[in-house]
Amino acid sequence: MEAFLDLINSYMSDEVILRRVLVALSAATIFILGIGLSIVIMNLTSPIRRRMGLVEDGPPAKDRLMMIVTTAMGPVAGYVLPQKGTERDDMTQKLIRAGFRSPQALQVFYMTKSLLVVALPMLVLIGWRWFPDIAGRSTLTYAMVASGIGLLGPNIVLRQLVERRTKGLRNGFPDALDLLVVCVESGLGLAAAIQRVADELFVSHPDLAFELSTVNAEIRASMPREQALRNLADRTGLPDIKGLVGLLVQTMRFGTSVSDALRVYSDEFRDKRMQRAEEQAAKMGTKLIFPLIFCMFPVFFIVAIGPAVLRIMAWMAG
Repeated sequence: MEAFLDLINSYMSDEVILRRVLVALSAATIFILGIGLSIVIMNLTSPIRRRMGLVEDGPPAKDRLMMIVTTAMGPVAGYVLPQKGTERDDMTQKLIRAGFRSPQALQVFYMTKSLLVVALPMLVLIGWRWFPDIAGRSTLTYAMVASGIGLLGPNIVLRQLVERRTKGLRNGFPDALDLLVVCVESGLGLAAAIQRVADELFVSHPDLAFELSTVNAEIRASMPREQALRNLADRTGLPDIKGLVGLLVQTMRFGTSVSDALRVYSDEFRDKRMQRAEEQAAKMGTKLIFPLIFCMFPVFFIVAIGPAVLRIMAWMAG
């Protein structure tokens, strides 16, 4: 023990060694902290643990919150929800395409809009006392603007969520189509091939995997395959998936080979992707005109002509 203390005292007297020891200890601490954080993040994002949590803990907190909001909204649901059935169906379809599958999603959405329409103007009127420079009429104007934001904001957010999820489904569809062709040509049935593709895409494209798993679950629940595939097209809203569903429905109706039809559709879809990429590449030249004119050309002229202009100004001044 005394020898160890003497060694520490010798290191303390040498400043260079002390700095090296401190740097090594700091690096080791940061390394251990990084490993610990990575393990925690991996555990939180693990799909196995998420499924185990759903089994052990019952419904997730989001579903419980939706049930509470729906219960609280019951007395005023007739005044808040849209009266027309077509409008309800359209909004329900948008919520489904955004990923909200709960039966209470429509009630929660309109409840959120109602609360924002009332709460945002109230916040503006309450906060007006801390801004005495704002006139009374301006306060009413800001309150009306806040009410409009509360009325239109959720629709804008929902539209962005639908576009983001649709983009994810569109990006994952080519991989799913290729895997489906391989599975069907290897001898699997259509339902088994869809489930295998869903299992393979669960990590890379979870939204598309969930949609395919839903199709297989509906088929297992004695729903006709044609109806289950049409439900997939309605839930996603992608023209590519609608084309695939139409092809599969016609193939099953006329009794032709599913693998041959999928192979032909895969080749045609690959050609469409190439044409879409060529179209985007052709637009690139036109899109580059504005950055070149407003960003690149002014800097180029300053660098190329600026010194000559300064010399001419200096010569004229002399």
